[in-house]
Amino acid sequence: MSAILVGTPDKRLVVVTGRAYPEQAQATAGCLGTQLLDTTAYDFANGEMYVRFTRPVRGADAFVIQAHTDPINTWIMEQLLMVDALKRASARSITVVAPFLGYSRQDKKHQGREPITARLVFDLFHAAGADRIMTVDLHASQEQGFFDGPVDHLTAMPVLLDYVRGSMSLAEATVVSPDAGRIRVSEQWAAKLGGLPLAFIHKTRDTTRPNHAEAHGIIGDVEARDCIVVDDMIDTAGTICEAVRTLHDAGAKSVTLVATHGLLSGPAIERLASCGAREIVLMDTVPVPQEKRLPNMTVLSVAPLLAAGIRSVFESGSVSTLLDGLPSDIRPRNIYA
Repeated sequence: MSAILVGTPDKRLVVVTGRAYPEQAQATAGCLGTQLLDTTAYDFANGEMYVRFTRPVRGADAFVIQAHTDPINTWIMEQLLMVDALKRASARSITVVAPFLGYSRQDKKHQGREPITARLVFDLFHAAGADRIMTVDLHASQEQGFFDGPVDHLTAMPVLLDYVRGSMSLAEATVVSPDAGRIRVSEQWAAKLGGLPLAFIHKTRDTTRPNHAEAHGIIGDVEARDCIVVDDMIDTAGTICEAVRTLHDAGAKSVTLVATHGLLSGPAIERLASCGAREIVLMDTVPVPQEKRLPNMTVLSVAPLLAAGIRSVFESGSVSTLLDGLPSDIRPRNIYA
């Protein structure tokens, strides 16, 4: 069915999705009170992909939702094909919605003869015909400058803050930045949680070894404190679990891990299960299947945040107002029921 949000008689919203994580897109459309546009998508015998939209999109404002999850290169390519198809079908505007933007960690050159792959991904979407990009908690916010057009950089902070406020006592809490690069975000967390103390873990990263960093100490007092470690993603969980152990060794009473993107690659689940964290709080910007869910893990839906961002763009509103919280008329949808 065509996805239409009532605005003006000639203004039409179309929401489409690929095959990476359709439940997420369905939940987002549900929060908007609309439906996804039916799409035909399949693979040829040699691995090439085919996509086609079953109804006209001429003159529509199209939003292409795709989770950049495993196999990440496949789903990025499928999203590129969908953007190209919309462009050739005369959509009025095309917004790429990538809750987790693939390759966003490769935003600079650490050594000679390396690519800046994050820039390349933005360039690919621009070449395919995208007019704007919408994503959640980029690894480095300056990546917004990689795209020649608007980038709506949403943050999951309001959703995660609401959960933390309601799930634990903050009387003896301290916000902990897992490294120096996350201090600014951690400062925002500490301020929004009523001026909590702030600490950070001093660590170094070996750029020749992926997913590897070493903690060298803690700046700040965490003894007998309930520590809230705030990060943008948990991938293999090696460094975040080392942070938990470092905090416990320094006398922390408990450690809660909060991250937007739960990539949970390789040995992540085994490491998280044995690290001693009180709770692990994630958003479902990529799917977190039941077999990867631990008893102390909470996964929150990103669909209301995406829906609020899409509606703001469609209605020419201000996306920045979402920093203060989601609109009251957009409700979370349980996509795991």
